[in-house]
Amino acid sequence: MDNYRIPMGDWIESLIDVLSTALAPLTKALSHVMEAGIDAMNDALMAVPPWVMILVIALISWKLAGRKIALIALFGFALILNLGMWEPTVSTLTLALISTGVAMVIGIPLGILSAMYKGVSRVVMPILDLMQTMPAFVYLIPAIPFFGLGPVSAIFSTVIFAMPPAIRLTCLGIKQVPVSLTEAADAFGATRVQKLFKVELPLAAPTIMAGVNQTIMLALSMVVIAAMIGARGLGGEVWRAIQRLQPGLGFEAGLCVVIVAVVLDRITQKLGAKRV
Repeated sequence: MDNYRIPMGDWIESLIDVLSTALAPLTKALSHVMEAGIDAMNDALMAVPPWVMILVIALISWKLAGRKIALIALFGFALILNLGMWEPTVSTLTLALISTGVAMVIGIPLGILSAMYKGVSRVVMPILDLMQTMPAFVYLIPAIPFFGLGPVSAIFSTVIFAMPPAIRLTCLGIKQVPVSLTEAADAFGATRVQKLFKVELPLAAPTIMAGVNQTIMLALSMVVIAAMIGARGLGGEVWRAIQRLQPGLGFEAGLCVVIVAVVLDRITQKLGAKRV
């Protein structure tokens, strides 16, 4: 008994082998579709002249977040272009935005269900605790058997890593809606769907936007880590700098990640504040 060791790792490997074999046709089809979508979005963004894209980003920042953020976006992305990091930055933006979109599509409905039903919350919340405490690198391991090396595996692992804040803050925002307002909606004969979309979600919007903000930040950090499994972008530049012992290149790529993160962070923060 003293020498007995629970073969947890063997069980997990066996489960992944069984699932990857059973789901192989589905994962291959999904991988082809997602890779085509990633390439299409990346090609569309790259087809726009860089200075036009920079001006568009600056104007969007000005409209949504104010002049200060617009100036940060203008000079920040101009610096990225000057450093020769435009193409990897576009690839990183593509992966981060797609991952965030998928995470929100899955996370917001789960957050709503968790707020509405205690049974769902009891199941979901412990899983989120596990997801948020698991080291980020671990998510790269199961992605490879299902989707192989490349950007699709990066998106898979990024979605899993970045989704918990979307679920938690959506659930929190709906639970924080004053009971008096939901009772007033009931008194006026609102259905459950009407109460959700006309009362609870509008009032929970600032908290949900905070979840979007955190999801974007986690997606950006994970996309960089996912360079280890073949993801393109700034993470690939950082990984290449590590392999070649080029600290200057690594710092430049890291600075570009910071610029992208700051601009997206400030825009989403301002959007959340405007909804208060």
